This record gives sequence, C-alpha cells and structure tokens, in this order.
Amino acid sequence: MTAATPTIPKKESPHIFEGLTWREFKAVEQLLDRPGYRLSFLDGVLEIRRMPGEPHETVKERIGALLELYLLMVGFDFTPTGSVTLESEVAGVKREADKSYKLAPGRARPDLAIEVVFSSGGINKLEAYKRLKIPEVWFWEDGVLDVYHLRLEGNTAEYQKISNSEEVKGIDLDLLLRCVNMVNHVDAIKTFQQALTANS
Repeated sequence: MTAATPTIPKKESPHIFEGLTWREFKAVEQLLDRPGYRLSFLDGVLEIRRMPGEPHETVKERIGALLELYLLMVGFDFTPTGSVTLESEVAGVKREADKSYKLAPGRARPDLAIEVVFSSGGINKLEAYKRLKIPEVWFWEDGVLDVYHLRLEGNTAEYQKISNSEEVKGIDLDLLLRCVNMVNHVDAIKTFQQALTANS
C-alpha cells in the first residue's frame, strides 16, 4: 500500500471577466450552459473554468467515499448534495462546490462544502461561501487538507482555520488525508474502514 499522492498536473488559471451585473451574468450563464465549463460569480466578477480532468475527479470521489463511510458508521442522517448550485442575487454570488453535504434533516443549504483545487487564481472561494452562509469548507490542495469554520460575531462572520472539523465531529482528518493521498482507491477505503472499525 503506497501512500503517495498521484501526479499533480500543471495548474490552470480560469478566465476572469469583471464589471458584470447579476442580469448580465445570468445571460452569459445561459449562453455557456453546456458540458465542460463551470461558472462562478462574486461581486461583479465572472469566473469561467474548464471542467477538471481525471486527477481532480479521482481525489473528489475518494474524499466523498471516505467521508460517507465515516458518516454512515457513526450515524449521521446526512444527504450528499454534490455540486449543487448555490447562489444569491442579493449577495451577488454563485458557486458550485466539488462536493457538499447536509449533515442533518431539514437543512436549507449544505453544512459542508468541499473544494479540490487543481487550479490557481479566480474569485475568493471563502468569501463566496461566507456570503452563502456555509458553516464549514474543506480545501484539498497538493496533498494537504485545510478546514475552515464560519464564526459569527455580532453582525460579522469570518472563516477561521481549524484543525478538527466542527461539523463532522470526531473524524480523524490526518487518517482521512493519508487515505485520500494513497494511490490505490480500494486500499484507501479498506485502510480507512479498518481504522474506523478498530476505534469503534
């Protein structure tokens, strides 16, 4: 079992267009409503990215498989919401996470958004998620997992980087990351499952 990260391709930058109104953004979105592109919007800035390739999708699906195994084993009543479109005209934002989850019944929006980063530049993702009031965001990039939790203080909200998830309580993020970064998918799932079983 090799715990090495798959080869990371050269990072691509998105196309950025500034100074758009929400109505102009929605018109462009309709024109580009075809496979192969993902659009994000924040404060008049339109970001257009080409859909990622296999390395991105492999990491994304690995994180999802491991996380869902954990959620099932510890008894979360969760709903995977995938790359659901999250948007608010009032807040001037539109974003699609790579993975997202509602971690209890009756949630209006996901409790957790996950971003797998194989590109550089673009809109401020944390600012976008803050406008959308997503409680926790995970970023996997270059074999590292960073976790941010939304803190509400009075009328302001800011993300704070944390070492343990507050939404997925009890998950061993070091173990998760080690398994995400393994080369073989089945080995990764088995390693994670064996560790969970041993600790239960």
